[in-house]
Amino acid sequence: MVIRRWLQKNNQSAKSPQGGWIPGLSARLFFMTIVFILIAEAMIFVPSAANFRAAYLNSRVEMAQTAVLAVEAAPQRRVSDTLSLQLLENERIIAVAASSDMGSEIILAPSMAIEGNIRLVDLRTENIFQRLLRGPATLFDNNTDFLRVLDTPRFEGEFIEVVLDIAPLRDSLRDYSLRLLWLSLFVSTFVGVLIYLVLLYLVVRPIRRITKSIEGFRDDPRGVETRILPSNRQDEIGRAENTLSDMETTVKAAFRERERMAQLGEAMAKINHDLRNSLSAAQIVTDGLAMSKDPRVRRAAPRLERALERAIKLAEDTLKFGRSEPVKPQIGAYRLKDIVDEAISEGQILNGTDTLCENHVEADIRVSCDPEHLHRILVNLIRNAVQAIDAETSRDEPGKISLVANTDAQSVTLLIRDNGPGIPEKVRETLFMPFSPSRSKGGSGLGLAIAKELADGMKARLTFISTGPEGTVFQLVLPCAAGS
Repeated sequence: MVIRRWLQKNNQSAKSPQGGWIPGLSARLFFMTIVFILIAEAMIFVPSAANFRAAYLNSRVEMAQTAVLAVEAAPQRRVSDTLSLQLLENERIIAVAASSDMGSEIILAPSMAIEGNIRLVDLRTENIFQRLLRGPATLFDNNTDFLRVLDTPRFEGEFIEVVLDIAPLRDSLRDYSLRLLWLSLFVSTFVGVLIYLVLLYLVVRPIRRITKSIEGFRDDPRGVETRILPSNRQDEIGRAENTLSDMETTVKAAFRERERMAQLGEAMAKINHDLRNSLSAAQIVTDGLAMSKDPRVRRAAPRLERALERAIKLAEDTLKFGRSEPVKPQIGAYRLKDIVDEAISEGQILNGTDTLCENHVEADIRVSCDPEHLHRILVNLIRNAVQAIDAETSRDEPGKISLVANTDAQSVTLLIRDNGPGIPEKVRETLFMPFSPSRSKGGSGLGLAIAKELADGMKARLTFISTGPEGTVFQLVLPCAAGS
């Protein structure tokens, strides 16, 4: 009952999903410690039993040798009845024989008939492995009645032979084993409890605390309270606690960022809905501008109309994206120079700058792309470059942006190069991530992320090449149009 209450107390949370009981870590450690110590004690018992048997046999051989020496000193080489009785009753030596110059000689004749199984034990040739096996085996040897022990004598001769009754040896070894067993149980329990308490303090309690903190964080990941506190420990558990604490901080920040993004997305959807309506109204006005008598107004009207159409489509795409309907690019073959010209015009007009933007793309280069997506990519890159150049107040030379295209058999590589101040090092690592730090003041950090996503959608590749005081270079690799 005590053990059951202890297990229930230490494992009250160790329940399987089906409601069954599963031993907790503390209970497993305790029982494993006891088992391992008992295994160690069993390994100690084997050589102990072997040593006990060897000492028992050696002591009887020594007694027999004493008898031999007594016979040598006795008149007419005869042993007294008193010595024979002492050896027989006290030491349970049945007979003693020895070899000498005169040949083999029985020193102590058997006083009774030796009937039963006799096992030969030659201590002269017995090795350590045989001793280790025969020691514990003696406890369970019920088929042997007598032992015939041979050993090297202290006196001149080849051997001394002693016949022993095995029962006293077996009984003595059994008593010794029981004493050793009780001692082993006491030592194993005492040491097991000590080891368990140490493991409980150093391992189980910290892991239990970590587990409880993780479960609390799982149940309320958005909570303000810090569940997993960092530790001052320098071992593996301390590093685990510190790592989990960092993970908790990161996950909570990710949750807050996701909620902020969701709120931002909802706000953008509302803004785009109203913006689309406003742009539609502005588009109607462009129809009247196209009929104006002023030739400059008539020339600007088509460009304004295309810009409004592009803005309306962008607003519609944003609303579709908010409904989890991805907008697929409309791929076709288009002249790259025309798309670059229009992007340069819009990029400069939006920023109202005097930065020189040069289009060095050859007129016959055609690419496979979505013209609206490619237009947005280039406008974002040009606008970023223009903003970075305009933000540099201490310039000695005018700002300049150039777009150059190189072709090969399968692709067109468009290089967008500027002579701006370069991209700060802290911005480079998160250059294409949404809401990353912008290199221009007032930037949203979305331009390059949008450009990268649009390029991936067209099977194109937008990469950052280099930056420095001499300027920045981006590379856009586009598939060649079929037949170009």
